[in-house]
Amino acid sequence: MTAKSPIILKPVMTSSPSFRIVEIFESLQGEGHNTGMPAIFIRLGRCSLACSWCDTDYLRYQHMSIDDIFQAIATYTAKNIIITGGEPSIHPHLEMLLSALKVKGYFLCIESNALHTISPLIDYIAVSPKYCYEERYEKDCIAQADEVRIVVDIFKIGQPVTTEKKVSSQYEPPLAPEQIQLAQARFIAWCQNMANKIHAKHYFLSPLEEGGQMNILQTIALIGQLNARNEEEKHAKETIKPHWQLSLQTHKLANIQ
Repeated sequence: MTAKSPIILKPVMTSSPSFRIVEIFESLQGEGHNTGMPAIFIRLGRCSLACSWCDTDYLRYQHMSIDDIFQAIATYTAKNIIITGGEPSIHPHLEMLLSALKVKGYFLCIESNALHTISPLIDYIAVSPKYCYEERYEKDCIAQADEVRIVVDIFKIGQPVTTEKKVSSQYEPPLAPEQIQLAQARFIAWCQNMANKIHAKHYFLSPLEEGGQMNILQTIALIGQLNARNEEEKHAKETIKPHWQLSLQTHKLANIQ
């Protein structure tokens, strides 16, 4: 009887997934509750929104493997990593990258638009709901985060437009005071709605930057109105509402990346 040749099982070779990397750099967190925190930023390409005032070219990226990413961060000293975008939570292989970073002992943060599920491997969640996509947040929105940062875009100029001329929130067209007050009231109500939808430890408003100018005065005035309204409701209903604070992109003021 002739002996059968042994069956040799060959491992199935799977290609290492690639990640859409816009940039990787080490700096300080410039905004929100963790301002000043040393961190390695991993910016992923593509987004599920298209805000016209976005300051990131998230459609220009290169493909990198996990080994490529680790080689890029090998010389950095920070033990905090901020996964940002674009919108990082839509990346199909994000869980693999997070797992690999977690094994190395990194503290993982993410910056998201709050419309997509966030991995439980993330240690700190910062979300930035976009008022110009108000309808999207009525349908889909995460319920928990560590901080919420909302850009003050009360006229929704961030929503993509098809007309040749985009309306500026600060200069044109000239608006009557009552129109501005109505827009501000609607924005405040939406901020309160987001606070009810997304339970977080910290809530911030951030000024909108367009053409090199920021609506800081409008932003701090709205913070005052939000917190004053909260105090009135707290006394009336004996409920504790969030305290809103100012978040600036201080890295731009300090001229760092």
